[in-house]
Amino acid sequence: MSQKIPYITKEKAEQIAQKYPTPFYLYDEAGIRNRARLVNKAFAWNKGFKEYFAVKATPNPYILQILKEEGCGADCSSLTELQMSHAAGLTGRDVMFSSNETPAEDMQLAKKMGAIINLDDLTHVEFLEQVAGIPETICCRFNPGGHFAIANSIMDNPGDSKYGMTREQMVQAYKMLMQKGAKHFGIHAFLASNTVTNAYYPELARQLFTLAVELKEETGADITFINLSGGVGISYHPEQAENDILAIGEGVRKVFEEVLVPAGMGNVSLFTEMGRFMLAPFGALVTRAIHEKHIYKEYIGVDACAANLMRPAMYGSYHHITVLGKENAELSHVYDVVGGLCENNDKFAIDRKLPEIEKGDLLFIHDAGAHGFSMGYNYNGKLRSAELLLQENGEVKMIRRAEEPKDYFATFDFSEEFPELKTY
Repeated sequence: MSQKIPYITKEKAEQIAQKYPTPFYLYDEAGIRNRARLVNKAFAWNKGFKEYFAVKATPNPYILQILKEEGCGADCSSLTELQMSHAAGLTGRDVMFSSNETPAEDMQLAKKMGAIINLDDLTHVEFLEQVAGIPETICCRFNPGGHFAIANSIMDNPGDSKYGMTREQMVQAYKMLMQKGAKHFGIHAFLASNTVTNAYYPELARQLFTLAVELKEETGADITFINLSGGVGISYHPEQAENDILAIGEGVRKVFEEVLVPAGMGNVSLFTEMGRFMLAPFGALVTRAIHEKHIYKEYIGVDACAANLMRPAMYGSYHHITVLGKENAELSHVYDVVGGLCENNDKFAIDRKLPEIEKGDLLFIHDAGAHGFSMGYNYNGKLRSAELLLQENGEVKMIRRAEEPKDYFATFDFSEEFPELKTY
């Protein structure tokens, strides 16, 4: 069985915890940079390639700055994500705005920033025209319906997805947009999530490249880019094979040359907007064991909870756990590792074989760098943790402070009826 190896030792974690109490998120700058460089290498054959990092996965301006330095843009879906990206120095064509059921002010800011706007629905053509105006470069999101399959394996069910337009609506949207002044077009689609197969992107590319050729023939539109979006996953389980992004890039290249080049569309730029693949392996939730309980099962209680990382509670997702300092110890015990919420699904692991855990041990919860902190919430009045960056020089930098009670009560600052809340 392969192993997942933490990027900090127990000694380093204890040193960090002296300054920043657990729980905390810790991101690995070197890993993030290396991953961005690997993705750029995989698609270097396409001269217009750009990775637009999915901000929703890890919304932190320090992370966005690192990725910007590595040539990445930002994929945004809300007003605040646009504002954060702008603060990190990302604007104009470095931003893709893909949203749905979009408020007018979100569209207006995207247009003002010069972001590439990706329309989710045919009705959004007139909506965008009314609230912000039609830009010269525009993108439309495609939903083919039915099932998305690779070979004989169904990967997902786009027909049940609320996102995107039918093929007929794509044609209609392009024609309407051209009449309203749009000159350059893109295609976007997201058909499956967290795929761990090198075949996903090439098969998605085949569908989108074929559609691009057909749309050009039917509408005469100048299609300048195709966005393969996200969906490239990671191996959360140690024994699971990882995606090979170099093989994926080569697979897309072959389809590109097979479909687009003969159609005279060899200058089309390719975009991706990966969040999980870019960040998940390079972020961890570090938490301390503070209680143990022996009833019908063996429980280890930690100072983090589902408010810090809700994927296991929400999806039943597996996140590997390393007990720092006991990496090579025998997996002699079976535990449920749980948090302190008044919810029975507040569990990071169920019936997990681990070394014997003692109160005070530090647990390193792997692969939490995407859709980890960002999905946090304040149920039970729990406060979200700090986010820290393990820099390439080995120093640790705080990139978001831990919430305090005053933050939880901040939205009552208008009220004079509960003055005590302003003292916490």
